[in-house]
Amino acid sequence: MAIVGYARVSSDGQSLDRQTDALEAVKVEKMFTDKLSGKDTKRHGLEAMLEYVREGDTVYIASFDRLARSLSDLLSLVDRMRAQGVRLVSLKESVDTGTPAGKLQLSLFGAIAEFERAIIGERRDEGIASARARGKKFGRPKVDKPDGFDKAVKRWKQGKATAVETFTTLGLSKTMFYKMVRGSR
Repeated sequence: MAIVGYARVSSDGQSLDRQTDALEAVKVEKMFTDKLSGKDTKRHGLEAMLEYVREGDTVYIASFDRLARSLSDLLSLVDRMRAQGVRLVSLKESVDTGTPAGKLQLSLFGAIAEFERAIIGERRDEGIASARARGKKFGRPKVDKPDGFDKAVKRWKQGKATAVETFTTLGLSKTMFYKMVRGSR
């Protein structure tokens, strides 16, 4: 049963010292660190820590925001650790997922996050409906075929011009050119 620490700062210019000092004070045996943004969970130190921990281990973090920036990422990481039989302790928030109170606190965080996602979805849908009712159109505007499109495509299909020459002459992007060609069959 190992006592593991994880610390993260967002950039190389920042120092891990405050976090590592706090983690060393609880006698962590193995420390994993990252100097990357917490916007996602694809971080070398975090992934190495998750691979390292085993059932019965405890992971200490200075605070939840050092583990994940979004509540959904945090809950996903906590669920993954729980499935591995790993306990998570946040020093700043005084939350220990190995205790009934800690489990309750995380369940409340999860319920609040789910509620917040639902409210955001409702607001988005109401905003879109309101905008459509006022005549707002969504998505890219339709691009009409340029003059001479059919003639240029015919030359290209006959091998008299390359695709690059054709879409460049027509003033189209490669993607738009091929979409229009598929649509004109």
